Amino acid sequence: MPSEDNQYRFLLADDHSLIRQGMEFVIEEIGLVGDIFHASNLNKLMEIIEKESIDFAIIDAMFPDGNSLAVIPEIKKNSPKTKILVFSGLDERSQSLRYINAGADGFLSKMSEEEETKEAVTRFCKEGKYLSSITQSALVEAYMNPNAANPLQKLTSRELQIAELYAKGLGNLEIANILEVKQNTISTTKKRIFEKLEIENIVELIDLLKIN
Repeated sequence: MPSEDNQYRFLLADDHSLIRQGMEFVIEEIGLVGDIFHASNLNKLMEIIEKESIDFAIIDAMFPDGNSLAVIPEIKKNSPKTKILVFSGLDERSQSLRYINAGADGFLSKMSEEEETKEAVTRFCKEGKYLSSITQSALVEAYMNPNAANPLQKLTSRELQIAELYAKGLGNLEIANILEVKQNTISTTKKRIFEKLEIENIVELIDLLKIN
């Protein structure tokens, strides 16, 4: 699926330049030819997507300015032909389906060995998708147990209610007043919600609520 000039156009998006340089080296090693664009944040990523005809986007999950879960649907909307491979240090078994469900065409762990990384990128560029054995197992598990695919199922109805209030921009005191409970009860519940969903901040919570 090369661009009109018969060369591939790659977008490498990661806030660490060494990761981008390493992936560029992998692309060159496996003999792929084309233009390679770099982005260190989500704003730059979307700027390139909107201006260039990108064939393959290899992007991190987390950036200083947000989670790529928020922009994957936007990438697909702006450039439906662009194939997206999430290259992340997040736990693949518990996190990969979140990105696949958002529209990514593959998920590759940064913990992968060099040869596995080369093989994954080769398959991704040849077939337009890449699913490791770990992600395939997660997909099978999700098919057999649909509730497992939605991490929000881990929450109690009360926790989900509080999560939705956080997503609306309310703080601990405001939520406590609405639910007529103590503020420290809300703080404790917030911590428990984050632990269950394996997230670290409200931005990730909002992204998760959007997808599921």
